[in-house]
Amino acid sequence: MTKKQVFKIIIFILLFIWLTVSLTYILRTNGDEKDRFTGFYSEKDNTIDAVIIGSSPVYPGYVTPKLWGETGITLYPLSTNMQRPIAGYYLVKEALKTQSPKVIIFEMRMYTATEWDMVANPGHSRGVTDNLKYSLNRIETINAMINDPEIFTEDLYTYYFDIFKYHSNWRTLFLWSQLRDFSYEYPDDLKGYVIKDNVGPSEYIDVSGITESSPIEDVQEEYLYKLLDYLKEIDQEALFIVTPYTTDGDAKQANYNYIQDIVESYGYNFLNMNNADAVSDIGLNYAEDFADYGNHLNAVGAAKVTEYLGQYLLDNYDFEDKRGQSEYSSWDDAYELYLEEYTEAVETIKTKIANEDYTEVEEGE
Repeated sequence: MTKKQVFKIIIFILLFIWLTVSLTYILRTNGDEKDRFTGFYSEKDNTIDAVIIGSSPVYPGYVTPKLWGETGITLYPLSTNMQRPIAGYYLVKEALKTQSPKVIIFEMRMYTATEWDMVANPGHSRGVTDNLKYSLNRIETINAMINDPEIFTEDLYTYYFDIFKYHSNWRTLFLWSQLRDFSYEYPDDLKGYVIKDNVGPSEYIDVSGITESSPIEDVQEEYLYKLLDYLKEIDQEALFIVTPYTTDGDAKQANYNYIQDIVESYGYNFLNMNNADAVSDIGLNYAEDFADYGNHLNAVGAAKVTEYLGQYLLDNYDFEDKRGQSEYSSWDDAYELYLEEYTEAVETIKTKIANEDYTEVEEGE
């Protein structure tokens, strides 16, 4: 075989790999999670000040364009539904490939959940694995997360090569909303934030007086220590938070106390926004500021919580205000779009409250 033939074979193999990877990215089912990750990958290197990692409370709860418009801090969410704590370690590694965030923020609600609740639906794990670019870190993430053949009954190769999972989406191949993701990089207009204009009234449960500590599930504690050890190893500043929600009472708060002790023993801050003082400072109205009965914030509640978090970040960390710099113009655009959509959402929320047009609860919830 001549050198020219070898060269042609190499070129063919590389082209085949590139086409397969690009086709996989295009065929992955579109939605908020995909848009959030392609949006993150599209951000210019080393322009994200803070990354927030966690489950579904994150993307509707922290208004990244608002934070930018009012503080000059660029915050981007890497959140997926029912995100298992084990994912945090690998999402940090993924974020640090292109960004150098001053602070990485972790939303801790899922650390109080049981592993079974999170793995019962394999789609919750795929929310992470199938939204990462192809890389060694993605392989390591799959190896760590898809770890029980009795639960994850799909063939393992469909995780490594998820084109086998999404090949039936071929009818969407030439839709612009899919085709644009050939490199898995496409800007998200609201920088990962998803605005919610629903209302589901709730009641605040004051857990501030609960001081006892109760261990979390062993596997979640193992993941927490793994994450904390890694953050210390790379000298990464981090903040651990609990987003306001209607808690399950004493047991959950005791879990958070346990987590807080561990986190603070490593020298990191822990901010529980369910405490009475925080709820008061935020000005949260549990009867109006939630989209679904105390689980997730709507646009009004998210605006309040974002203002509170923004002030906390300014008070506790040293951020540069980058507003006015040309390379951040897309953030200015996101803020303008947010203001338009927020105004509409507020009016919708007011109307729904007046009419008692509350979020429907699906059977079984």
